[in-house]
Amino acid sequence: MNRKLWIIGVLVLLLALTAGCGQKPNALVEGEQGKQENQGNAGNSTDGTAIQEPPSNPVAHGAGDSHHSSPEEQAKTMVIQAYFTDDQLNELFPENKEITYSADTEKYMQTLKALQQSETPGLLPLWEKVNFKQAVLEGGKLTVDLTLPDEARLGAGGEALAVESLTKAIFQFEEVQSIEILVDGQQADTLMGHVELEHPFQRK
Repeated sequence: MNRKLWIIGVLVLLLALTAGCGQKPNALVEGEQGKQENQGNAGNSTDGTAIQEPPSNPVAHGAGDSHHSSPEEQAKTMVIQAYFTDDQLNELFPENKEITYSADTEKYMQTLKALQQSETPGLLPLWEKVNFKQAVLEGGKLTVDLTLPDEARLGAGGEALAVESLTKAIFQFEEVQSIEILVDGQQADTLMGHVELEHPFQRK
């Protein structure tokens, strides 16, 4: 009797082990299926609607567009006449010069600077050593503010030609009706001590 019970117990144990081993492959299969289902549903919400994921490398709108400068920011060029004298300071001679500017208000300063250097052999600039600080147009009057170092001063003949060269150059612009010349922000009786300055010079 005891032997029979022992054999039955062994059989029951073997059956239990066999049943346990048979469940393991099923569990693995079920686990793989669950994993695949989760991956398949990764892009879906709980209610079944698709979820749009953000791109991995978003690009800001317009980042690739080049910046287009407005017409006011683009450089302009024009040819003006600058005036110089001979080594005897006898008279003025015109010279065509090209100036470059971005805003219309800059063309007056560029014209003044053009008076400071001649490209024609034998012609001398009358404003070479003068520091032009400002040239502002308001109501048809161009106010020119300058600093005049001692080495920039000329005799009576040179001073007269210098003033004439400046006014002739600036009055090329039709919008300029008068020119006010200031020395260090102040009105002066003369530019270099010889020729009386008008306040302002009027277009003739």
